[in-house]
Amino acid sequence: MNRPSPAMPTYTREEIDNTFIILKANQFAVGSTNARERIEKLKKFHRIFLQYRQAIKEAMFLDFRKHAFEVDLTEIYTVTSELKHTKRNLRRWMGKHSTPTPLALIGSRSYIHYEAKGVVLIISPWNFPVTLTFGPLIAAIAAGNTVIVKPSEQTPNTALVMQQIVEEVFEPDEVVLLQGGIETSKILLSLPFNHIFFTGSSRVGKIVMESAAKHLTSVTLELGGKSPTIVDETANIDQAARTITWVKCINNGQICIAPDHVWVYEKVKEKFIISVNLYLKKYYSEDAHKEPSYARLVNENHFKKVNELFKNAIEKGAKVRAGGQSKGEENYMDPTVLTDIPEGTDIMKEEIFGPVLPVQSFQNISELITQLNKKEKPLALYIYSRNQKNIRQIIEGTRTGGTCINSCGIHFFNNNLPFGGSNFSGIGKGHGWFGFESFSNARAVYNQFMPSALEILVPPYNRFKQRIIDLAIKYL
Repeated sequence: MNRPSPAMPTYTREEIDNTFIILKANQFAVGSTNARERIEKLKKFHRIFLQYRQAIKEAMFLDFRKHAFEVDLTEIYTVTSELKHTKRNLRRWMGKHSTPTPLALIGSRSYIHYEAKGVVLIISPWNFPVTLTFGPLIAAIAAGNTVIVKPSEQTPNTALVMQQIVEEVFEPDEVVLLQGGIETSKILLSLPFNHIFFTGSSRVGKIVMESAAKHLTSVTLELGGKSPTIVDETANIDQAARTITWVKCINNGQICIAPDHVWVYEKVKEKFIISVNLYLKKYYSEDAHKEPSYARLVNENHFKKVNELFKNAIEKGAKVRAGGQSKGEENYMDPTVLTDIPEGTDIMKEEIFGPVLPVQSFQNISELITQLNKKEKPLALYIYSRNQKNIRQIIEGTRTGGTCINSCGIHFFNNNLPFGGSNFSGIGKGHGWFGFESFSNARAVYNQFMPSALEILVPPYNRFKQRIIDLAIKYL
């Protein structure tokens, strides 16, 4: 796909080191700001961000032909929602979090003080470049950190707009956005940040974690994985097909919480596939290539990856039940449905991250759970069912970052829920309070305002003191 790309900035090691030094020198001044001051920064961020709304839409169309409405829904709304939620709750988050006092510590009070971690690094991906850059940044600012932001080089037009926003909102000794490619990332990962928030693939997440370990830097890793969807015999098939088709094709399937593949109870599988086909045509017409609402794969390399997964599945015996056509020169691929896919096929092992939906059948929930648990923990697992026993069995029998029941992907929009994976699909959580917590150190504060009863237990030890500790062990 031919499209203009702004020149990619390059930075020397010295320039990046100096940026880090400036942010490090200012970390305690920023960390000591109060709730009012931080809320004012977020208000300014909110105001200027909305001034760039049209520019963001134009940039994302240039980067992968994303429809303006989809930008509003998945990039603009998610950021403004996070901003409003944080502004409403920040005073409470920054306040004293009192804790109970055990009887043995009578005469004291304790609380948790959430303090800034210091200088933090946010590395964001290309698939939702605005949401997955500014969401963590909002949390980092709310927690009182100084920040370096490194967006993906795969969406250069959007990265340029985000840089303009950051430079207009923040002082250069508080937040800096650095573009650049792999070399910039390597230099940044060699620095002793106090926290790194990375969103991307599990493969790169391991590299980030290894680099962080050299400085004992804490990490939040928002990764991915093959998020399965289960549709049982009691499900509302129309509802399942409608929402699965929609979420699978948002952003052309380039979404970490997309329903990667679907397991449908055998007796309703054909009904489900027919419904999916109907909604594909309803959403994207008979020819999705001509439909403005349908985005494109981000670049030639990613198109080749998804296309190879598709072709490998066909060679191994998979059947095309919808779509299947592509135009490599435009990074275009039909919304595609596959069935009868051998379990060992690459498309059933690797995260697809594209508009291809494998549909498999099952007959027994327990056997399916056993099969799913042999794989890595996914970022999400979706359940379509009206049977509470089945829902409970799936939730209790599996492990995943998040789950929706009779919907998919929508949990991301709830700022009161933690968002993140588990092990292979991620470490730590983001959104709302959970993002604030990720960028904060929970500092324990113990205040002894009266003489402590424990002070009678100082040396030298004797039978009387032993009797007291015996009673404490038994009753307290």
